Parts: sequence; structure tokens; C-alpha cells
Amino acid sequence: MEFLGHFRRLTPVQRNTFIACFLGWSLDAFDFFILTFCVSAIATQFQAKVSAVVAAITWTLAMRPVGAFLFGTMADRFGRRVTLMIDIIAYSVFELGSAFAPSLKTLIIMRALFGVAMGGEWGVGAALAFETLPAEARGFFSGLLQEGYAVGYLIAALTYSTVFRFVGWRGMFIIGALPAFLVIYIRTKVDESPAWLQGRVSRKAEIHIGKDILTYTGTFLFLVLLMFSFNSFSHGTQDLYPTFIQKDNHYTPQTVGLIAIVANIGALVGGIVFGTWSEKIGRRRAIVIAALLTIPVIPLWAFSHTVAMLALGGFLMQFMVQGAWGVIPAHLNELSPPGVRGTFPGLAYQLGNFLSSWNIRIQARAVEQRFGGVFAPVMAWTVLIVATLLAVVTGVGHERRGADLSTTG
Repeated sequence: MEFLGHFRRLTPVQRNTFIACFLGWSLDAFDFFILTFCVSAIATQFQAKVSAVVAAITWTLAMRPVGAFLFGTMADRFGRRVTLMIDIIAYSVFELGSAFAPSLKTLIIMRALFGVAMGGEWGVGAALAFETLPAEARGFFSGLLQEGYAVGYLIAALTYSTVFRFVGWRGMFIIGALPAFLVIYIRTKVDESPAWLQGRVSRKAEIHIGKDILTYTGTFLFLVLLMFSFNSFSHGTQDLYPTFIQKDNHYTPQTVGLIAIVANIGALVGGIVFGTWSEKIGRRRAIVIAALLTIPVIPLWAFSHTVAMLALGGFLMQFMVQGAWGVIPAHLNELSPPGVRGTFPGLAYQLGNFLSSWNIRIQARAVEQRFGGVFAPVMAWTVLIVATLLAVVTGVGHERRGADLSTTG
């Protein structure tokens, strides 16, 4: 009931802004995860290995810092709202282009361009949301906003389990272009960030983004390392997970989709729970607890062989993984310099993504070359290593819980 109370206390403007930012991130994630469900089908059509197809995922992740910088710079100069609309149109166009790729090489190029657009959405949307929302419920909204990512995965799983057999992988990407219509809602219902409007009046028009980032070099580099750990944590447990279930356990697309749905319900709940809890125990402590609690779940998650146990393991694993992630939108925005809040958190996030972008290919090659095509040991070792790394990196950092985000000047 407390969760509903947070929404009731929002003004109509705040509510519309949050809905738009949440949907923007959810649909962005939906478009990304469509590919992870279609890896086997694409490999079959193009007569390629799984490790060759997942290069498309690697390039998506690798190009996200470019988008974070380009769209973040636009957001700091020209406003969060118009930049968010342009970004959503861009990632929808490249998603549609992916559906008509005549070769694997063309598909990889489309996914790289999609990565540029995807890289811009999180930073711009998070800045718009947290500069508009009330500070006292920041942890709750942080958890909920970040779990737009889990909702995107959930929608992709539902779509895959219900319509893939009718439309194939190309039809899945055509469906993925529908988020472009969200721009109509933003255009008619969402206002510009009040903090950005105030900052535009109170500071010089020219924004020295490079200078501001250099001023906070230590914080920026730490956040890049933190986000490398986080992205290795999430992508290491998600991107090959549908393929792992399919290959190791020989389940149908419907069963794979069902297990993924259960796992992402856990992700959604975990993000909200830990995000809200971080208001009481602190951002760092909430992240460390969630990260370390994934380790006891490894045997159930990676080595079960029944649908029920795999679903339970997936639920618990993603409850913890996305529980840690639920703290991140608030944490990064609180640590960001005010004048470059549209660029700083998103760029750190996506540079971390870039550094971890080869993770999926390393996993796929380890499966093919060292474990005879069996995914479970690779998935298990990935969790153990990255969960420990994340806990250590987070523990040595700092936080600014409750920082003032009402101005960009």
C-alpha cells in the first residue's frame, strides 16, 4: 500500500513524466532483448555459430557509450524532453531495419546503430524523471524506473512465447518498432524538466561537458568501473539465459518464454524492494547485500533440470540481480555534477557497458571450446565472479543519498 501512496502523492505532471520515462526504458529494453530470444533462429537461418550471432549483441553494447554522449549532450543543451523523443524514434527505426537485414553482417550493423540510440535513452530518461520527481520517494522510483528493463525483458519473453512461432525472428523485430508511437504521448503529456529550465536561465548557454567531466575525473572513472561490474552482472545472467535453457534442457520456445517471464517478475519485485530499502539502509549497503545473495542461488539457477526449479532459480537470481540495479538510477544521478546530469550518469553507465560488451562472446566461446556445448558451468562461474567484483567495487565507493537534484545550474 505504501507503493501506491507514492503514486498518489505525485502531481499529474510528475506522474506523466515518470510513465513516459518508464515506458521509454521498458520498450528500449524490449527491443534489445528480442535479439537474445532469437539467437538460435538467426544462427539457423544464416548458418552461423551462436558465438557469431551474439556479435550483434556485443556491438549493441559497445556502441551504447556513443549514444550516451551524443544524446546526453543534446539533453544538456536543448532539453530532456525533445531529446527523449528523438532517441525513441531512432531506436525504433533501427529495430525495424533489423527485421529486413539480408545477411548477418547487415544485422550486426543495424544492431550497432540501434546500440547508439539505446545508449542515449537511459541517461536522458533518468535525468528527466529525477529532476521532476519528489526527493523523499527517490529510492522507490529508482527501483521502479530501473525495472523498466525487467518489464522490457518480460514483454520480449511474452511476445516470444506467444507469437514467435507465427511471425519468426523478422516479425519479432517488426513488432519491436512499435515504441515509436510513445513519442505521441511524450509530445502531448510530458513537460520539460523544471531543473533544466531553471538551469538554462541561471547559467551560461554554453555547457562545457568535457571540462565538467574532467573536474570530476575520479568520480567518473569510479562510476565507469562500477557500471562495468553492474553490466557484467546483468548481461552475464540474462543475455545467454534463454539459449542456455533451450540448449541444455531442450525446452520449447513457449517453455523458455515462461521461465523468462517468471524470472523477470522476480526482477521487477527485487528492483522495487531494494530500491525502496536503499532509502533506509543506504545505496551501497543495499547493492552489496543484493549482489552477495546471488551466490547461494547459483546451484538452483544453473543446475536445475525441471521447469519449476529453473523458474524458481530464475526468479530468485533476478530478484537479487535487479534488486542491486534498482538502486542505480538514484545513485548515479545523486553522484552526478548538476550541470551535466543528462550526460554524466548515462555516459558512465554506457562506458561500463562497453567494457563488459565482450562478456557474452567470452561466455559463448567458453561453452563451445571448453565445456562441450554445455552452458551451466559458464553461467555459474560468471555469477560467482561478477557478484564478488560488484560487492567489492561498491563497498569501496561513496554515496550522496538524498542529494538535491532540483537544479542543473
